[in-house]
Amino acid sequence: MTYYDQVREAMQYVREEAPYVPEIAVVLGSGLGDFASGLNGAVSLPYRGIPHWPASTVPGHEGRLVVGDVGERKVAALSGRAHAYEGHPMSAVTFSTRVMGLLGVQVIIYTNAAGGINTAFGQGALMIIDDHINLTGQNPLIGPNDDRFGPRFPDMTDAYSKRLRRIADEVAASQCAPVAHGVYVGLLGPSYETPAEIRYLRSIGADAVGMSTVPEVVVARHMGMEVLGISCITNMAAGVLDQPLVHVEVMETARRVRGKFVALLEGVIARA
Repeated sequence: MTYYDQVREAMQYVREEAPYVPEIAVVLGSGLGDFASGLNGAVSLPYRGIPHWPASTVPGHEGRLVVGDVGERKVAALSGRAHAYEGHPMSAVTFSTRVMGLLGVQVIIYTNAAGGINTAFGQGALMIIDDHINLTGQNPLIGPNDDRFGPRFPDMTDAYSKRLRRIADEVAASQCAPVAHGVYVGLLGPSYETPAEIRYLRSIGADAVGMSTVPEVVVARHMGMEVLGISCITNMAAGVLDQPLVHVEVMETARRVRGKFVALLEGVIARA
């Protein structure tokens, strides 16, 4: 069975099990999965039951696809994702995005927990991603191109939709909950960065750093989906504060800002 056939089989399973085909997909990062629980009329599909869908083993990633309503919009919420640092190949890391594309999703929102490089950010800030820098050393499009997914050389000039970023700003302003903007840099992980690496990343224009999102966005754009990225600055990156980095801090900060995060997502979805 080819990779395309595997993606198509997973797509067909979701289409048969879900109450309807979603218009918008949201990928939820570490500690941000509460959004999925708030969908109306939801059907929850554990990843382990979806054909070929990779498991996520990271704390804070539930591992389920939830399809439900946000107002009048039909939404698929992916609570948890696969990461390359877990040992997954890029084809698995981006499998869920491929399935969403074949389902016909036009808008996909990627969220993540990120380390703050920009010292103007406070812990718990929400950052709209304006662009990214890929320092994973990998690209999910390496290898033979399957034209059924997209073109050989997809343009990444507007990887993050200007329209969706404008909507996010308008929603945040209406909620009196301002958001930051910045450049997200993706690294492979799983170790956190050294202070020297953070100084380097700051010097090349990065505002936040994480271990996800970048490969998924590349594949989403390959398939022609419109992308919005939101980082929750759950901790300050190495060397910014005089303290060690621990994953429990990521989870605690994500829980603390979940109300603001969910409100922003719901507002964006209503207008997207």
